[in-house]
Amino acid sequence: MQRNYSFLILQVICLLFWFSLSGLAKADDAQRLEFFEKQVRPLLAEHCYQCHSASGEEIKGGLRVDHLSSMLAGGDSGPALVPGQADTSLLMEAVRYESYEMPPKGKLAPGQLEVLETWINNGAFWPEEEVSQAGAGQDDFNLEERKQSHWIWQPITDPAEPATKDFKWAQQPLDHFILARLEQNNLKPAAAASRRILIRRLYFDLIGLPPSPSEVEKYLAGDEQKALEQLVDDLLASPHFGERWGRHWLDLVRYAESRGHEFDNDARNAYQYRDYVIRVLNADVPYDQFVREHIAGDILDNPRLNPERGFNESVLGTGFWFLGEWVHSPVDIRKDESDRFDNMIDVMSKTFLGVTVACARCHDHKFDAISTADYYSLSGFLQGSDYRQVRFETIEHNRQVAEKLAVVDHEYERQIAELLAEANLEKPASATVPGDVAAATIFDFGEFKNQRFLQDGFAFGGGPREVGEPWLAEDESGRRLEFEAIGTVSSDPFWNGLKSISEKGVHNRSRLSKLPRSGRTFRTPTFELTSPHLVCSVEGAGHIVAVVDSHRLIAGPLHGETIAEVKPGQSHITLKLGRYVGHRIHLEFTPAANASLSVSRVLSEASGETVKHLAQYEKQAREQFRKYAEQARTIVPEQLVAEWAAKRSQLQSEVQRESRLAMAMFDGTGENDHILIRGNSSRPGAEVDRRFLSAVDGEAPLTVEQGSGRLELAERINAVENPLPHRVIVNRIWHHLMGRGIVATTDDFGVLGQRPTHPQLLDHLASRFLKDGRSIKQMIRYIVLSSTYQMGSKPSEEAMRLDPLNELRHYRPLRRLEGEVIRDTLLTLSGKLNNTQFGEPVPIHLTAFMEGRGRPGVSGPADGNGRRSIYISVRRNFLSPFMLAFDTPVPFSTMGTRTSSNVPAQALILMNDPFVAEQTRLWAERTIHSHADVEARITWLYETALARPPRESELAAVRKFVEGSDETKAWRDLAQALVNTKEFIFIP
Repeated sequence: MQRNYSFLILQVICLLFWFSLSGLAKADDAQRLEFFEKQVRPLLAEHCYQCHSASGEEIKGGLRVDHLSSMLAGGDSGPALVPGQADTSLLMEAVRYESYEMPPKGKLAPGQLEVLETWINNGAFWPEEEVSQAGAGQDDFNLEERKQSHWIWQPITDPAEPATKDFKWAQQPLDHFILARLEQNNLKPAAAASRRILIRRLYFDLIGLPPSPSEVEKYLAGDEQKALEQLVDDLLASPHFGERWGRHWLDLVRYAESRGHEFDNDARNAYQYRDYVIRVLNADVPYDQFVREHIAGDILDNPRLNPERGFNESVLGTGFWFLGEWVHSPVDIRKDESDRFDNMIDVMSKTFLGVTVACARCHDHKFDAISTADYYSLSGFLQGSDYRQVRFETIEHNRQVAEKLAVVDHEYERQIAELLAEANLEKPASATVPGDVAAATIFDFGEFKNQRFLQDGFAFGGGPREVGEPWLAEDESGRRLEFEAIGTVSSDPFWNGLKSISEKGVHNRSRLSKLPRSGRTFRTPTFELTSPHLVCSVEGAGHIVAVVDSHRLIAGPLHGETIAEVKPGQSHITLKLGRYVGHRIHLEFTPAANASLSVSRVLSEASGETVKHLAQYEKQAREQFRKYAEQARTIVPEQLVAEWAAKRSQLQSEVQRESRLAMAMFDGTGENDHILIRGNSSRPGAEVDRRFLSAVDGEAPLTVEQGSGRLELAERINAVENPLPHRVIVNRIWHHLMGRGIVATTDDFGVLGQRPTHPQLLDHLASRFLKDGRSIKQMIRYIVLSSTYQMGSKPSEEAMRLDPLNELRHYRPLRRLEGEVIRDTLLTLSGKLNNTQFGEPVPIHLTAFMEGRGRPGVSGPADGNGRRSIYISVRRNFLSPFMLAFDTPVPFSTMGTRTSSNVPAQALILMNDPFVAEQTRLWAERTIHSHADVEARITWLYETALARPPRESELAAVRKFVEGSDETKAWRDLAQALVNTKEFIFIP
C-alpha cells in the first residue's frame, strides 16, 4: 500500500504538470509586467530618460534606454544589457560606478540597484510597444483616440440573447451567449456534471467547506431542480458564505495585519476590516453601497448601521486604504508619502475599476487612456484625507449625545446672555493683539468662524469658544461659571473617561498609538511649513502632534520631534520642525486622559520677544474677563448654573464610553495635488484639480462641497454611465465560479490585459447586475443555476482539438482548491473546525525556519485553535508556509487571480506537514469511533472526503489494506492517502 500510495502522489504531480504550464506562464507575465511598470520603468524614467530617451534633450553616447530593443542594440560602447546576466551587462557596470558613473548626479540607492539586477536576471521583461521616434516625447499621447479604440471605455450595452439551435440545453439567458459561440464553431457543451459532483462544487465555491454525507443524501433525495435551487439559496444564506467570498475580496485589498519592512510593525485593528467584509457579503449589501463605504464611508450623511448592535458599519470600509506596507521613520518623508499614495491608488483602481492607473505616476500611461494628470487628480483626494483609529462602536450614538449637548449648552448660553443684557453688563473690549504676534499667527482660534472644524470624536464641542462665551468649568476646585477671554478650541471634561479597546498585537512600537487620541483629537487645516519653529499657545495637559506628509508610523528617534507633551502650567509649546520646512503639515491636539486641553493660537517662527508680547496680551485679556466674570456671576442665579450642570450631568450618563477601534479615514481639508515630474517627489510641477478619470468624466474639476471630495468621487465611480466597476465585479464573480474570467486578466482590462472571450456576455451580466440592484448574491445565484456552470469536466477529443484553451467554454476545467480551503476541509474532516466567527486573529504558527527581525514572540497553535483560515493572522514577513505553497498571494497589491501552480512542495506538505498528519489522525480516530464495520468506515471516509461512496475496486483494495493491519495506523494511513489524491484537492 505504501508503494501504491507514493506512486499515486507521483502520478498526481505528473498528470497536473502540463495543466499548470499555461496558467503559470500567464501569471508570470502578469507579475513581470507589474514589476516592470511599478519598479523598473519609473526608475529609468527618473534617472536616465533625460539623457538617454526619445523625449530627452539629446541622446548621449548614442544610447537609448526607453525601449528594450534600443538597449540590446546599444550605443557607442555596445549593448547595454544581456538579459539574464546582470553582472555582465554594461548598464549594471555603469550604475554600480564600476566603469561609467551613471547617473552622474549621484549613485542609485542600493534598493534601486537591486531592482535593476532583479529585472535583468529575470530576463529583462519589456511589454510589446512601438519604439517612439527621437524628439517625439509624450506628444503621441492621444487620450480621446485611445478611449475610442479600446473596448473598456465604451458604454455597457444590454444585448439581446443570441439565437441558438439547442433549445433544451440553456437554463438561463446567459447560456445562450455561451451556446451560440459553441454552435458557431461546431462545438457542443460537455455533458452535465453528476449531482454528487455538483453539490461538492457548490459547497466549495459558495462556502469553501465540504458537504457532509447527510447533506449530500438530502440533496440527492429531492427533486433535481427544486433541490438544486434550495441548496443554492441555503448556501448563499450561510454565515460561511461571507468567510469564503471575503477571502476573495481580501486578496484584492492586500489584506495583512502587519506593515512588513524592517520590524513588521502591527497594522493595528486591521481585523475589524476583515470582519466588516464578511458581514457585508453575508448581508448582500448592494455593491454600489459597498464601493461608497470603501471610498468615503467616514463622511456619509447616513452611514449604514449594524442591524444588531447599531454601530457604524460604513466607516469600517475606509480601512482598506491603509492596509498597505508602511515604513517606520523614513528618511525622505515626502517620498514615503508618494509611495504610500501610489499603492493606495493602485489598489483602488485595480480593485474597483480594473485599470492600472498607477502606471501613470511618472508619465502618461504607455498604453491606456490614462494620463499623468489623471493619476495626480486622484492623488488629491488622498492629500485631503488622513488616518485614524476610529471608535466605530460608539461614534453614532455619541454623535446624538453631542447634538443634545449642543442644544442644552446653547439654551443656557442664551438665557445667560439675556440676563446680562437686562443688567446692562457689557463685555469688555477685546485686548489688542500686538502687531508682531498678528504677523506671526497661522491660526487664531478666536477668529476661526469660517473654517471647517475638524475633530475625531466630539470632545472639542461644535467649534471654538468665542470671546465672551459662557461655559462651565469643572476641575479640582469645583464647578463655576466662566467666560472665554481670548477665543480657544477647548476639550470638554464632559467627554472624559472614554475607553478605547485595541487589539494587543505583536509589535506595537508606534509612539502615537500609546496616546489616548481616538475620539479625543482636534486637528487644524493643512498648511505649508515655512519656518523651522511653531509656537502653540495652550493651557491644560495633553499632546501636540505635527503630522508631516501624513506620516503615522513614528517608531524611532528620527521623527520624535513631531510629538510634544503639554504639561500643566505650560502656556507656550515650541515645536522644532526644521527638517520639514516646505512640507505639508497639520497639527493635532489631544488632552491627557481625564484632563482638558485648550489651544488659542499657532504662530510661525516667533521670536522670544514675540512670545513675550503674546503672553502679555493673553494675561491682559484674561484679567479683563476675570473681572467681567466676577460681575456676571452676581447676576446669573446659581440655581440656573446648577440646573445647567444637572442637565449636562444627566446627558453625560448617556455617553457610551467603551468602544473598540478600527483603522479608518479621517477627512481633512480639501486639497489638490501637484504632478510630480517623472514621479519624483522632490520635483513638483503643475497643480491638478481633483476629478475622476478623464476618459470617463472629462477634464472638468469635480465639484466638491467640502473636505477631501471622496464622497463625490465615490458617486462618480458608482455612476451607471461608468462602465468600469460593473464589468469588473461581474467578471470577478464569473472568475471565482468558472475558474477564469470572461476577461482573464481580472485586474487589468486595459490594452495589456486580455480581451474578453465573450464581450456580449460580459455586458449582459453587467446590465443584469445593475437591474438586480447590484446584488452579488443574485449574480452568483444566476450563474450557478445555469447549464454553463453545471457542465462536466470531460471534454470530447474533437472539442479539445478545436478549442484547446477552452476559451469558448465547452467544458468545466478542473480547479485546484486554495490553501485556505484545503486547510478548512482538513479541520472539517477531523471534527475540529471551530465555527466561531469574527474577532482578533489567531497568532500565526511559527516553524523553526520562520526567522527574522520582527518575528512574533509567541507562536500560535498548529491548528489555529480550529478556526477557519480567514481568521489566522496574516503577518507580511511571516506568512504561513502551507499557504504560500498553495499560492496564497503575498499582500503587496491587488491579486484578483491567484497563481495555480503545481509544485512538489504541495505534495510534500500534504504528506509530511505536522498539521496535516494531526488532522488525518483525528479523522481516522473519528471514523473508528463512529463506525464499527470496516465497509462502513471506508464508505464514510470516501463520502466525507469526496462526496461519493468508494467504487467496488477501491472498496476491495482498501479492505485488503486495512484488514490484518494495525488498526489505528492503517486507518490513519488511509486517511492521509485520500488527502493526497488528486480528487481531494481538485474540484471537477
